[in-house]
Amino acid sequence: MKNKETPSYRFFQKHQSIMRILLLTLIVAGITMAVLYRDHFDAQLLAQWIDEAGAAGPLLFILIYAVGTVMFLPGSVLTLAGGALFGPVLGTLYNLIGATIGATLAFLVARYLASDWVERKAGGRLKQLKQGVESEGWRFVAFVRLVPLFPFNLLNYALGLTRLRLTHYIIASFIFMLPGATAYTYLGYAGREAITGGEGLIQKGLLALALLAIVAFLPRIIKMWRHADAEKEQLNPTNPKSTGEKQ
Repeated sequence: MKNKETPSYRFFQKHQSIMRILLLTLIVAGITMAVLYRDHFDAQLLAQWIDEAGAAGPLLFILIYAVGTVMFLPGSVLTLAGGALFGPVLGTLYNLIGATIGATLAFLVARYLASDWVERKAGGRLKQLKQGVESEGWRFVAFVRLVPLFPFNLLNYALGLTRLRLTHYIIASFIFMLPGATAYTYLGYAGREAITGGEGLIQKGLLALALLAIVAFLPRIIKMWRHADAEKEQLNPTNPKSTGEKQ
């Protein structure tokens, strides 16, 4: 049997830890710069880049959104920009794709590169996340995507330290980020229409407010649903917890 350890493979194995440290340093430096200059985000410059990119504009926007998510840029600002640039339908799609790709990259960075750093940043909240994932799996991801208990960007990294499957994380994130993405995208679209003097401003404004109201009330509805579900589980005679039996 031939030895599969080629010179390039041995070089990679030898310098893997060095490359990992360099990559992590670049990511941390990028996040630090993004946080320091997040208030200087220029939506007009972004619009100019997208316009100059032509047909590749949507791909460029998705890339910027994904990188921005990894670098802790405010997702709400990017989502509003997506609505203003591409409209309510395509804007929602591009925002959602960019956010999901960025969330996935952050998840992978935490799982394979920066677990210690993420654990320090997450602090005591990491234990709550781990317990939630252990007991509910992808349903817990759905819950925290709909109910903003944790900052969005930090949540992406923190979930990478749990035992959650990557596929479950991606699917649950994509689906359950949809309500918020839809509301903020439409708000960005309505804002652009107000500035440019588009037709039906009152109807569009009311619809934007209605979508935001739905997103605002979702956490309360979900918490009530989870509370009722927990009570049913406690009252279920077949549930070992309700009878005091040990599992």
